[in-house]
Amino acid sequence: MLHIEALIAFVSVMDKGSFSAAAEHLGQTPSGISRAISRLEAQLGTTLITRTTRRLDLTEEGAWLLVRARGILAELQETEAQMAARRSQPAGLVRVSAATPALIHLLAPLVAAFMDAYPLIRLELVSGESIVDLIEARIDLAIRIGPLADSTLNARRLGSSRLRLLAAPAYLARHGTPQDTAQLTAHRLLGFTAPASLNIWPLPQHEGDGLAVQPAIAASSGESLRHLALSGAGIACLADFLTRDDVASGRLVPILAPATLPWSQPVWAVFYKQGTLAPRIAALVDFLAQGLKDMLDD
Repeated sequence: MLHIEALIAFVSVMDKGSFSAAAEHLGQTPSGISRAISRLEAQLGTTLITRTTRRLDLTEEGAWLLVRARGILAELQETEAQMAARRSQPAGLVRVSAATPALIHLLAPLVAAFMDAYPLIRLELVSGESIVDLIEARIDLAIRIGPLADSTLNARRLGSSRLRLLAAPAYLARHGTPQDTAQLTAHRLLGFTAPASLNIWPLPQHEGDGLAVQPAIAASSGESLRHLALSGAGIACLADFLTRDDVASGRLVPILAPATLPWSQPVWAVFYKQGTLAPRIAALVDFLAQGLKDMLDD
């Protein structure tokens, strides 16, 4: 493979007219420039420049290479200029993976403002309840909620969201409001299909903190559980970011609030990074960190 430095030396010699002038232009020694040209000729197996005491002349092969070398170096300069422009004004596609609740309640409200701020960035939002392999799925950024299991990825904490027990007024009107943890066994509980840790509710127990519940109705998505709770199907344990508006409007009512432990779920921006994070991805991470301050705790 041709070395860029050798092509630069070759073009500079022809532009400046001598090895010494090219060396001065490039901040090198004439002998260093001469060695670079000799290595290039040896690599290509041909003579590029015929040297006399008075002048330098291109061979036919040298003239052919000079045209192409100029094009290669011009393309590299243009690429460098475009990369600098992308750093100052990020551009390109960012593919984001998030569970449906995070996509609807955390990402979606910020998308319009983000696109206004970064009009050259395109977004693809991919929803799913399972954790995906970022590299295999070609995902640039994932929003994950809860403890992180994969230590090989880079992550930035965006905040956290308090967990609360909630039910719709219609459900409570039909079944009554539980006054202590023991009374929960008489109620219809809504929970997750997996993992089991999501069905440990923030209530104190004699054996330790956290009440493991057996859901009467289970769903894979927190958004599905939210809608079940809103419809009066039972009591759910959900994060504030998902239900804050519902509680504020009275559509959902906190249950056992005095007994509920102050548990929160951390919210993360997760990404794969080798070296510097691409400006288009960094722009979105920074925007989310700022924009979610009002939606998340700490």
